[in-house]
Amino acid sequence: MFCSRHILDQHILFEREASQIDAFTEQNNTLKTQQQIFAEYSVTQRTAKLLAFAERLNAAKHDLAMQICLEVGRCLRECEAELEKSLDLIRYYARLSPELLQPKIIATQAQLSQVRFEPLGVVLAVMPWNYPVWQLLRFAVPALCAGNACLVKPAPTVAGVTQALFDAVGDDLPFQAAWLADDDVEAAIAQTHALAFTGSDATGRHLAALAGKHLKKCVLELGGSNAFIVLDDADIEEAAKDACYSRFRDAGQSCNAAKRLIVTDAVADAFIACFLTHCRRLKTGAPWLPETTLAPLHRADLRDRVHEQVCDALAHGAVCLLGGEMPEGAGYFYPATVLDHINPQCRMYDEEVFGPAVGILRARNAEHAIALANDNPFGLGASIYSRSTDMAWHWAKQLQTGSVFINRHTSSDLRLPFGGVKDSGFGRELSEFGLYEFVNVKSYWQK
Repeated sequence: MFCSRHILDQHILFEREASQIDAFTEQNNTLKTQQQIFAEYSVTQRTAKLLAFAERLNAAKHDLAMQICLEVGRCLRECEAELEKSLDLIRYYARLSPELLQPKIIATQAQLSQVRFEPLGVVLAVMPWNYPVWQLLRFAVPALCAGNACLVKPAPTVAGVTQALFDAVGDDLPFQAAWLADDDVEAAIAQTHALAFTGSDATGRHLAALAGKHLKKCVLELGGSNAFIVLDDADIEEAAKDACYSRFRDAGQSCNAAKRLIVTDAVADAFIACFLTHCRRLKTGAPWLPETTLAPLHRADLRDRVHEQVCDALAHGAVCLLGGEMPEGAGYFYPATVLDHINPQCRMYDEEVFGPAVGILRARNAEHAIALANDNPFGLGASIYSRSTDMAWHWAKQLQTGSVFINRHTSSDLRLPFGGVKDSGFGRELSEFGLYEFVNVKSYWQK
């Protein structure tokens, strides 16, 4: 709805150009040469170039935030927050990389033995549309700090944002967009040295198979269906407020949002009443308006899928407490939708819901709540709300996820590794662990 005509035309142009794998091969060969030069710089020289890029990005952030708002459809303040977090990311790695990439001396019988962290070469990334700056930089910044070059296949529906971002990147960094057709991705994987992917588990399986075929390292972040667990002794008001924010921010189009509310029977009615109070305050509207708190979805097909999941749940015994009806009129809006009594027959029980609809599962007790949380293909993150932190830690250790948040909704922190298990993928981004994903951990031994 919010894409301008010239951006759509640009998208079509890129799609036509993307079928030419020969152009990618030439681009990749040039970037390989640049990477070899870039890798010879010291870490502080590389991070200085990243900090210079951060200054250019900071100067462009207001215009870029509006561009994201128009192309993705997210609330403007959410787009502004994405850019601020992206700037923090660059500064975080610029500060820590010189220390983290220092050779580590290991005591052996050798005169000198050590481990060094050396670049792999060119890292290819296939990235989605929902955070078109953050997700590109989340993989690229640590990879660049380590001396790699980065080529990214961005989502074609955010072509304008991508162009603006790479205008800010400039020529100082070996970091470029590659407008590849889907059919050319395997050839691109074969020509590069590693793969990063963020997106659906179905596409992730396909790309992981291609990376395996060509023996290329890969990191996959494949979304999630995060459990938001409310136990008997939880602070109900705090939990309800956080659940509403986590589920409906970014129109529910975030992999790391609360997707399944698992509430024990003892507090279910009280929690639901409080949660619905917060949900009813959400206001749909144009995403650039400050009063809008629930933005439209990115595309019509995404809205249709959410509505199909809602209708399926209702057909299998779920009860609609709020929303649930497809709105008329322009734009890809969908109301905040709350469904109670989600059960294993509902698609929402197993599937990720990528939009403003949430299902409530009722648990007999804490043990049952953990079992419900784990009875899901995904394993990205989870939250537990309880006044007893000792018990929360006890149950947290039993959750099959990449992260657990106690008395807080799931999110990502630059200082902590981000990633999942099961169908949420493998590998980690952010923190020191994300920095080490795309390096050759190389041992040296001197007699």
